[in-house]
Amino acid sequence: MTTPSKNGICFFFTGLSGAGKTTIAEALAAAIHVTFKLPVTLLDGDVVRTHLSSDLGFSRQDRNTNIRRIGFVAAEVVKHGGIVISAAIAPFDDARRDAATLVEPNGRFILVHVSTPLAVCEARDVKGLYAKARRGEVKSFTGVSDPYETPTNATITIDASQMSVEAALTSLLSYLKH
Repeated sequence: MTTPSKNGICFFFTGLSGAGKTTIAEALAAAIHVTFKLPVTLLDGDVVRTHLSSDLGFSRQDRNTNIRRIGFVAAEVVKHGGIVISAAIAPFDDARRDAATLVEPNGRFILVHVSTPLAVCEARDVKGLYAKARRGEVKSFTGVSDPYETPTNATITIDASQMSVEAALTSLLSYLKH
């Protein structure tokens, strides 16, 4: 396999809770490390919420601020030629565009929409969050009581209920060769 370009790159995964973002993002990070012997920064939405955005709630403004923070960190990694993978719900198009605007002056922004259907995401829900949201115990839950704006400009779309992680990796790794 050829070596990736020297420019930084951000794979920005978006999709509903349980769609498969983290699973695919972690597999991509491992594949890049093994195949190219390159370090990868992984910005998982749950981890970022714990360490970088613990002061934020789940209003539209707070969700957008969280995604802008992820975009800022990603832009810093990309600016130095690094590879960053973000896996966050990122439900709103304007915040995703803001993240892209931060990254693109210094490298590539690959928007990856993990488009797994809501019913499949609910069936996979190991934390029971969808059930709690349906009972009204969790407020402002994306896909149930809060909207998810489906990206119209995704670079790649993956339905993790139809595509294996391996097939997704094949598709994603091709972006490192350009």
